[in-house]
Amino acid sequence: MKAITIAVMGTSWGDEGKGKIVDFLAEDTDIVVRFQGGNNAGHTVVVNNQKFKFHLMPSGVLQNKEVVLGNGVVIDPAVLIEEIDKLKKININPKLIISSTAHVIFPFHKYIDGLEEKTKKGYAAGTTLQGIGPTYSDKYARFGIRMFDLIDKDLLYPKLEKLFELKKKYVECLGFDFPFDKEEIFNKYLDYGKILKPFIKDTALYLNQAIDDGKKIIFEGAQGSLLCIDHGMYPYGTSSNTWAGGICVGTGISPKRIDKIIGIVKAYTSRVGGGPLPTELGSINKYKKDDPIDIKNHTDDEIGHYIRQKGNEYGTTTGRPRRVGWIDLVSIKYSCILNNFDFLVLTLPDVLGGLKEVKMCIQYEYNGTKINHWPIHSEIISKCKPVYITLPGWEDLSREQWHNIALKGFDALPTNLKNYIFKIEEFLKLPIKIISIGPSREDTILRITKEEIWN
Repeated sequence: MKAITIAVMGTSWGDEGKGKIVDFLAEDTDIVVRFQGGNNAGHTVVVNNQKFKFHLMPSGVLQNKEVVLGNGVVIDPAVLIEEIDKLKKININPKLIISSTAHVIFPFHKYIDGLEEKTKKGYAAGTTLQGIGPTYSDKYARFGIRMFDLIDKDLLYPKLEKLFELKKKYVECLGFDFPFDKEEIFNKYLDYGKILKPFIKDTALYLNQAIDDGKKIIFEGAQGSLLCIDHGMYPYGTSSNTWAGGICVGTGISPKRIDKIIGIVKAYTSRVGGGPLPTELGSINKYKKDDPIDIKNHTDDEIGHYIRQKGNEYGTTTGRPRRVGWIDLVSIKYSCILNNFDFLVLTLPDVLGGLKEVKMCIQYEYNGTKINHWPIHSEIISKCKPVYITLPGWEDLSREQWHNIALKGFDALPTNLKNYIFKIEEFLKLPIKIISIGPSREDTILRITKEEIWN
C-alpha cells in the first residue's frame, strides 16, 4: 500500500478552522501529527453538536486515530494530562505518541513570558502567556529540558537545577521576585513523567517507518503562516515555524516525503495579538461580547462586531476577542508562495451572510504607490492602506439552511457567495476544493472526491 502524507496549513493568522478540516479528513487517515507550537494553539471541533476544544492534542483524536506530538512541539505536561483525562471521561483512550525530544514548559516560563511582554511595550507580540517563547528560547540556547528527561530523575534534577538558577538570576536582574520552589517543581514534573512515560518515543523514527509501511498521515499546522518566526510578521508572531517547511524541522520527515499541502483560507481576516492589520474593522474594545449585533449604519465598528459575534471570534486558549477585518488577499498570496499549496479550503463564509456588501483587499497603497506583495516588515505594513474591491453580499441563513445547502453541494450556495469564491480563486490562481459552511463535519462541501484528495 502506497503511503500518502498531507499537510493542512493556515494561510493567515491562525484560527482559520484547521481543526475542523483535519477532523473531517482524519476519517481516512491513520495518523495525525502536530509538529510545532504548544498549548498557545487552540482547535475547536464539533461532533454530534458537542464542542471539543484542544490545545495540544491533534484533532484526529476524536476519530480514534493515532496522534503524534513531534519534536518541534513544546509541551506543558499539566495541560496535556488534563486533555488526556477529559478524553478518557468520554471513553476515548488516546492513541498518543510524544516525541522524546520535545521540549518542556515549566511554570517559570509562563511567568517570564508575562514579564517579557511588559518590558517589550510597543513591540509586545500579544502572546497567550503560556510560556511558549521562553521555552523555545531555552531550546535554542541549549538549556532546555526535554520529555525524555522527565522519565529519569537522575537526568532531570541537574538540568532543572541549572535552568532554575539561570531563570532566577534573569528575573531578578529584571527587578522582579522569582516565586518558585525548585524541589516542588522537580517532584511535580517527575510525577508528570511517570504518567506520560508510556507515550514517549522516538517519533522521527516512528513516523518514517509509518511512511515506509504505507500509512496515511496528516500534518496539522498550529497558528497560521503569517505568524511564522522566520517568514511571518516579526516580532508580532509566534516562536515556531508555522509554514509547511516547519514539518520537516518538527518531525524529522524529509521534504520529499510530503505529498500534498492544503491551505485553509478564512472568508475574512481575524487575529489575536499585536502588530499592524491593514484590513481591520473597528476597535476591538468598542463592544462587549454580549452586546447586541447592529449593522444598520454599516460603520467599521458595527461590521467588525457583527463578524466577531457571528464567527465567535474569541480565542480558544485565552478567550480574548479577536481582531477582525475583510479578507486580505495580498497577505494570503504571500502565504501561497511560501507553502506552494496544492489547493485551498474556504472556511466560515456563512459568517458574512447578512452583509449588504463584502470587500476584498487586492493591493496595498504604500507612500502613494500601489504594491501587490506583502512587504513582511511590520514597519512597512503599518503604513500600508488596503485597496479594496467590493462585491455584493449574500443572505443571512439559518444553521439548518446552511446544513441543507451542504447536503446539496456547491451549486446550492448563494450566487453571490459563489462569485466571491471565484474571485478568490482568480486572484490567488489556486482552486478552492473544499468549503466549510458550519462547525460540524456534515457542513462541508467537496468539489473534489476524497479519493482524489488521498491520491
